[in-house]
Amino acid sequence: MPPATSVSARDRMPFGALLVLSMIGFTAITTELLPSGLLPQISAGLNVSEPVAGYLTAGYAAIIVATVIPVAMLLARVPRHTLLVALVLTFAISNALVGLVSDFGAALAARLVGGIAHGLLWTAMAPFVARIVPAHKVGKAMAIVFSGNSLGLAIGAPLGTALGALIGWRASFLLLAGTGVVLAGLAMWLLPAVRRLPDAPRPSLRKAIGQPGVKSVAIAWPLMLMAHFALFTFIAPFLREAGLPDYSITLSLTVLGFSGLVGIWIAGITVDMRPRRSLLMTTAVIAAAFLLLPLGGRTVPGALVLMAVWGAAFGAIGIYNQSAILRAGKEYREAANGLTVLTIQLGITIGALYGAAALTTAGPLMVPVAAAVPVVAALVIMVTGRRHAYPPGPKEAGYVAPVAASTEAPAVAARA
Repeated sequence: MPPATSVSARDRMPFGALLVLSMIGFTAITTELLPSGLLPQISAGLNVSEPVAGYLTAGYAAIIVATVIPVAMLLARVPRHTLLVALVLTFAISNALVGLVSDFGAALAARLVGGIAHGLLWTAMAPFVARIVPAHKVGKAMAIVFSGNSLGLAIGAPLGTALGALIGWRASFLLLAGTGVVLAGLAMWLLPAVRRLPDAPRPSLRKAIGQPGVKSVAIAWPLMLMAHFALFTFIAPFLREAGLPDYSITLSLTVLGFSGLVGIWIAGITVDMRPRRSLLMTTAVIAAAFLLLPLGGRTVPGALVLMAVWGAAFGAIGIYNQSAILRAGKEYREAANGLTVLTIQLGITIGALYGAAALTTAGPLMVPVAAAVPVVAALVIMVTGRRHAYPPGPKEAGYVAPVAASTEAPAVAARA
């Protein structure tokens, strides 16, 4: 554990710890998505069909939905520093087993263990970040940490897929396992310990849901994910129907990934001071981009511009909503965050099904229009959630300073 230092160090940003958490997020996203890019090689290596090999991804997502809340409640009393290190090691073990076993059942079991760790990681990470940085810099810290997610989407999964083609799919998983071991060591060294206050309330999902604003965020945020994946899943059919060349598919996905980093940077600047105005504008921009795509996306430049707007806005949305759920959850913010992990996974799953229905019934060009519908629904929730779910920030009219509440206090400060 890190050595004890002055509590005044909490006034500084622990950049070393935040970068380690960002790298952990990068590894988690890469782990989640890697089988999708290596499906043919995995199916051949494990002697199963490609649809069966796809269960390595589907099962991973399903186990998150099934276990994230009960496991989070079960382990709520485990020190966060210890928990995060253990979760990173679990990722490493899961990836190592996938890379080593020759039986599909064993590989699936290893992936399910990784999925449980994945859900718990996202439940614990954001509240942990909120406890190790000054209150007025939480948004900026979240932007640093969650940039790892966008990098995982933009670089991690494609790089892992390329490496799989070059050195073999097993080597890709073993490389991820080695990375996890290194990150676990860095986490032990750089992540500060936090202790639970003696009078901290017992973790309770029921009380978290009862906090004003939690239900609104837990519905609006997944609606945004539903919209995103409804279009993202079927971006290739849309671009082909729009008459664009096949190279535009890879180019569009790259633009989406890297523009997401720009959005995260913008959110990091605005989320602490102007969260409500920024969120409303960003959500409206996504709706506009989706509605314009059937017309403006018929040329490569037009499509890329709208993709860049979509990607940047979507990158920012996650930071704004993550900040909102922590604020709305108050002393039950970990349980509230666990609830959003669950609803987000459901939103992603429903989004793919919703996009498929739109593709089948209305055609590829109308998928963006269909995706705009849940965005507008989320915008309505955000507009009406001014008091509790999405209140104004310090530099917005109507701001009311919140009463500080925390269930853990810093025991030590990071050496970073």
